[in-house]
Amino acid sequence: MAMLQRFAPPALLLSLSLIMSGQNPDGAAAYSPWTPAQVLQTDQMAKMLADKSAKPRVFQVGFAVLYKSKHIPGSVFAGPGSKDEGLQALQEAVASIPKNQLIVLYCGCCPWDHCPNMKPAYRLLESLGYKNIKVVEIPTNFAKDWVEKGFPVAGNSASR
Repeated sequence: MAMLQRFAPPALLLSLSLIMSGQNPDGAAAYSPWTPAQVLQTDQMAKMLADKSAKPRVFQVGFAVLYKSKHIPGSVFAGPGSKDEGLQALQEAVASIPKNQLIVLYCGCCPWDHCPNMKPAYRLLESLGYKNIKVVEIPTNFAKDWVEKGFPVAGNSASR
């Protein structure tokens, strides 16, 4: 192990330690391109939705089956951020939005530290020149961290 530490690049060691700890290096928690100030907790997002003066554009960048089941009211399905077609759909969905408009991304497909959709979606918006991007940290999944907490939902199977 000492030989590996001496010669392996620091990024490789960090990746190995993340993998060994169970975190996915491509998940939202590792090497995040956003700052801590850009991360919303679920309760903060719910308060933002309740505040009628706040007008964020909200995009679900997870999978269609999840969006169709239940999603944040007013959010737009933009395709999975981990797929080229999802990124294309997101790019089309934001095309008419001003670059300084508050945009909020969320997924909730799986635990935050394993989510493959958030980072690619965020990076796309950043590369397109959007300056006011926030992400919702959903620790476990949308059902547990949003629906079961009683936050508002819409969708085919929405009951709240």
